[in-house]
Amino acid sequence: MIEVPSAAMISDVLAKEVRFFSIGTNDLIQYALAIDRGNESVAYLYQPFHPAILRLIQRVVESAGGAGIDVAICGEMASDPAAVPVLIGLGVRKLSMNSTALPSVRSMVRHIAASDCAVLVKRLMGMATAEEIEVALRRWIRDRARQVIQTAAEKTGPRKERVDGSEDR
Repeated sequence: MIEVPSAAMISDVLAKEVRFFSIGTNDLIQYALAIDRGNESVAYLYQPFHPAILRLIQRVVESAGGAGIDVAICGEMASDPAAVPVLIGLGVRKLSMNSTALPSVRSMVRHIAASDCAVLVKRLMGMATAEEIEVALRRWIRDRARQVIQTAAEKTGPRKERVDGSEDR
């Protein structure tokens, strides 16, 4: 388990000793940002898309790749459909989540390409704040949703108006 920044920073060394990594994002974010997510006074500072968090995950994924081992993500970040393009773009291919998150995460995975996610992440990694990253990510997701809707409409054909005024395909 990679749950503390120190483990992420020496992941290249640890990768030689293990068969896989599992990144526990809840604790990694909390410890890296020195935020007690259970404390309502500072919980708003818990930022999964903080540049430091993305760089820590990137480092672990690169270390795992260099050692030929798998890396999985667990925690709230794995259950967040908005985080999926970022995680895929970072090279993560295994997500561990609560079963209630599966439908929305699966839907996101089905509608994005890993190559597009890699381009997105390359752009995000140059950003300085979690806010910038979140705005760019929301815009990227919104654009992909438009493409999915447009593609679906093209496949089903134009809408036809019924006699009763409702629409039909």
